[in-house]
Amino acid sequence: MRLIGPHVSAAGAPASAVANALAVGATAFALFVKNQRQWIGKPLAAADAQRFVEDCQKAAYTPGQILPHAGYLINLANPDPEMHQKSMGSFLDELHRCEALGLDRLNLHPGSHLNKLSVEAACDRVAESINQALAETKGVTIVIENTAGQGAYLGSKPAELQRIFAGVNDQSRIGFCIDTAHTFAAGYDLRTESGFESFFAELDRCVGLHYLRGMHLNDSKSDLASHHDRHESLGKGYLGWGVFERIAKDSRFDNVPLILETPDDTLWAEEITHLLNV
Repeated sequence: MRLIGPHVSAAGAPASAVANALAVGATAFALFVKNQRQWIGKPLAAADAQRFVEDCQKAAYTPGQILPHAGYLINLANPDPEMHQKSMGSFLDELHRCEALGLDRLNLHPGSHLNKLSVEAACDRVAESINQALAETKGVTIVIENTAGQGAYLGSKPAELQRIFAGVNDQSRIGFCIDTAHTFAAGYDLRTESGFESFFAELDRCVGLHYLRGMHLNDSKSDLASHHDRHESLGKGYLGWGVFERIAKDSRFDNVPLILETPDDTLWAEEITHLLNV
């Protein structure tokens, strides 16, 4: 089954995300489980959690069709003890919210070494942090997203994802999310069949495609190997429609949430319809 939909607003209460996804014909969706630019949000009311669960059931959205995204402040690679502790507190808060909402995964940027650690040491710090988070939660898989390689951010290469993966004790609760714009900006040319297959073969060698728990489908405002994270609507950037049509038709990505983080929400319904029907 093709699972395609946007990252929708959950403003007001988590259940609003369900209505927003239905409104554009989504078969999958993403949301923030709290304000993405705050360390700790207001407590999640039990009634709001219950309504989200019930509305998902009514709309036939299973946990496997939903890819919640962690907040932007979280940096599990941060070498500063105080800031790392704040990141862990925020991350655990979000994992517990996922538990309450009946969600089975949480998408996370791997973070930045801030030019204070080696890449290897920073990846190991992320893995150690994930081990702690997994020990304090249950039922939620941590889904690590690749990055564009901007600045000191980790995760632009499958080998860096592999380093984190290797340090996680419970690999049954780890997964990965591939962002097409990030991949392209990191230097992998997905526009050609050979470039597309080469990247996913490298990912398979490093961590295994069976650990793919989501994808972000974004065109790119920046050219190949720019290392700039600039999303564009599908078909309007340097990648073009062909990449996204190839993904939609590829059986390896069946039942994997394919999430639009494209900037023009007025095009979401059109983008979804196109990809569901190629």
